[in-house]
Amino acid sequence: MNQALLDKIHGEQLRKDNAKFNVGDTVKVHTKVVEGDKERIQIFSGVVIGKRGRGLEESFTVRRISYGEGVERVFPVNSPRVDKIEVEREGRVRRAKLTYLRKRIGKGATAVKEKESGLVAAK
Repeated sequence: MNQALLDKIHGEQLRKDNAKFNVGDTVKVHTKVVEGDKERIQIFSGVVIGKRGRGLEESFTVRRISYGEGVERVFPVNSPRVDKIEVEREGRVRRAKLTYLRKRIGKGATAVKEKESGLVAAK
């Protein structure tokens, strides 16, 4: 296929209001859910444990603890079903993927260090 045509199609489908978030951040993902003829917004809140792909195929995985069980969902960044992505808290991690959170239980399963804002005073 012609590369210019592919670029045009990709450009039309890319999300313009792309939220800036990283692995370790706690996010709220607002998704559109269709039930019969009605459409509503459902919020999935949790820690981003991984990102993959780029461009139109980019996706991210969000993990949360629900009634003592770990629940993970994979969201395409550019999906029309994803209404918006809100960053609740920025995390400070040293890994690209946080799969080690799957083994943790209780509060340790959601514990990611918070990013300190501001400058550190030089001594």
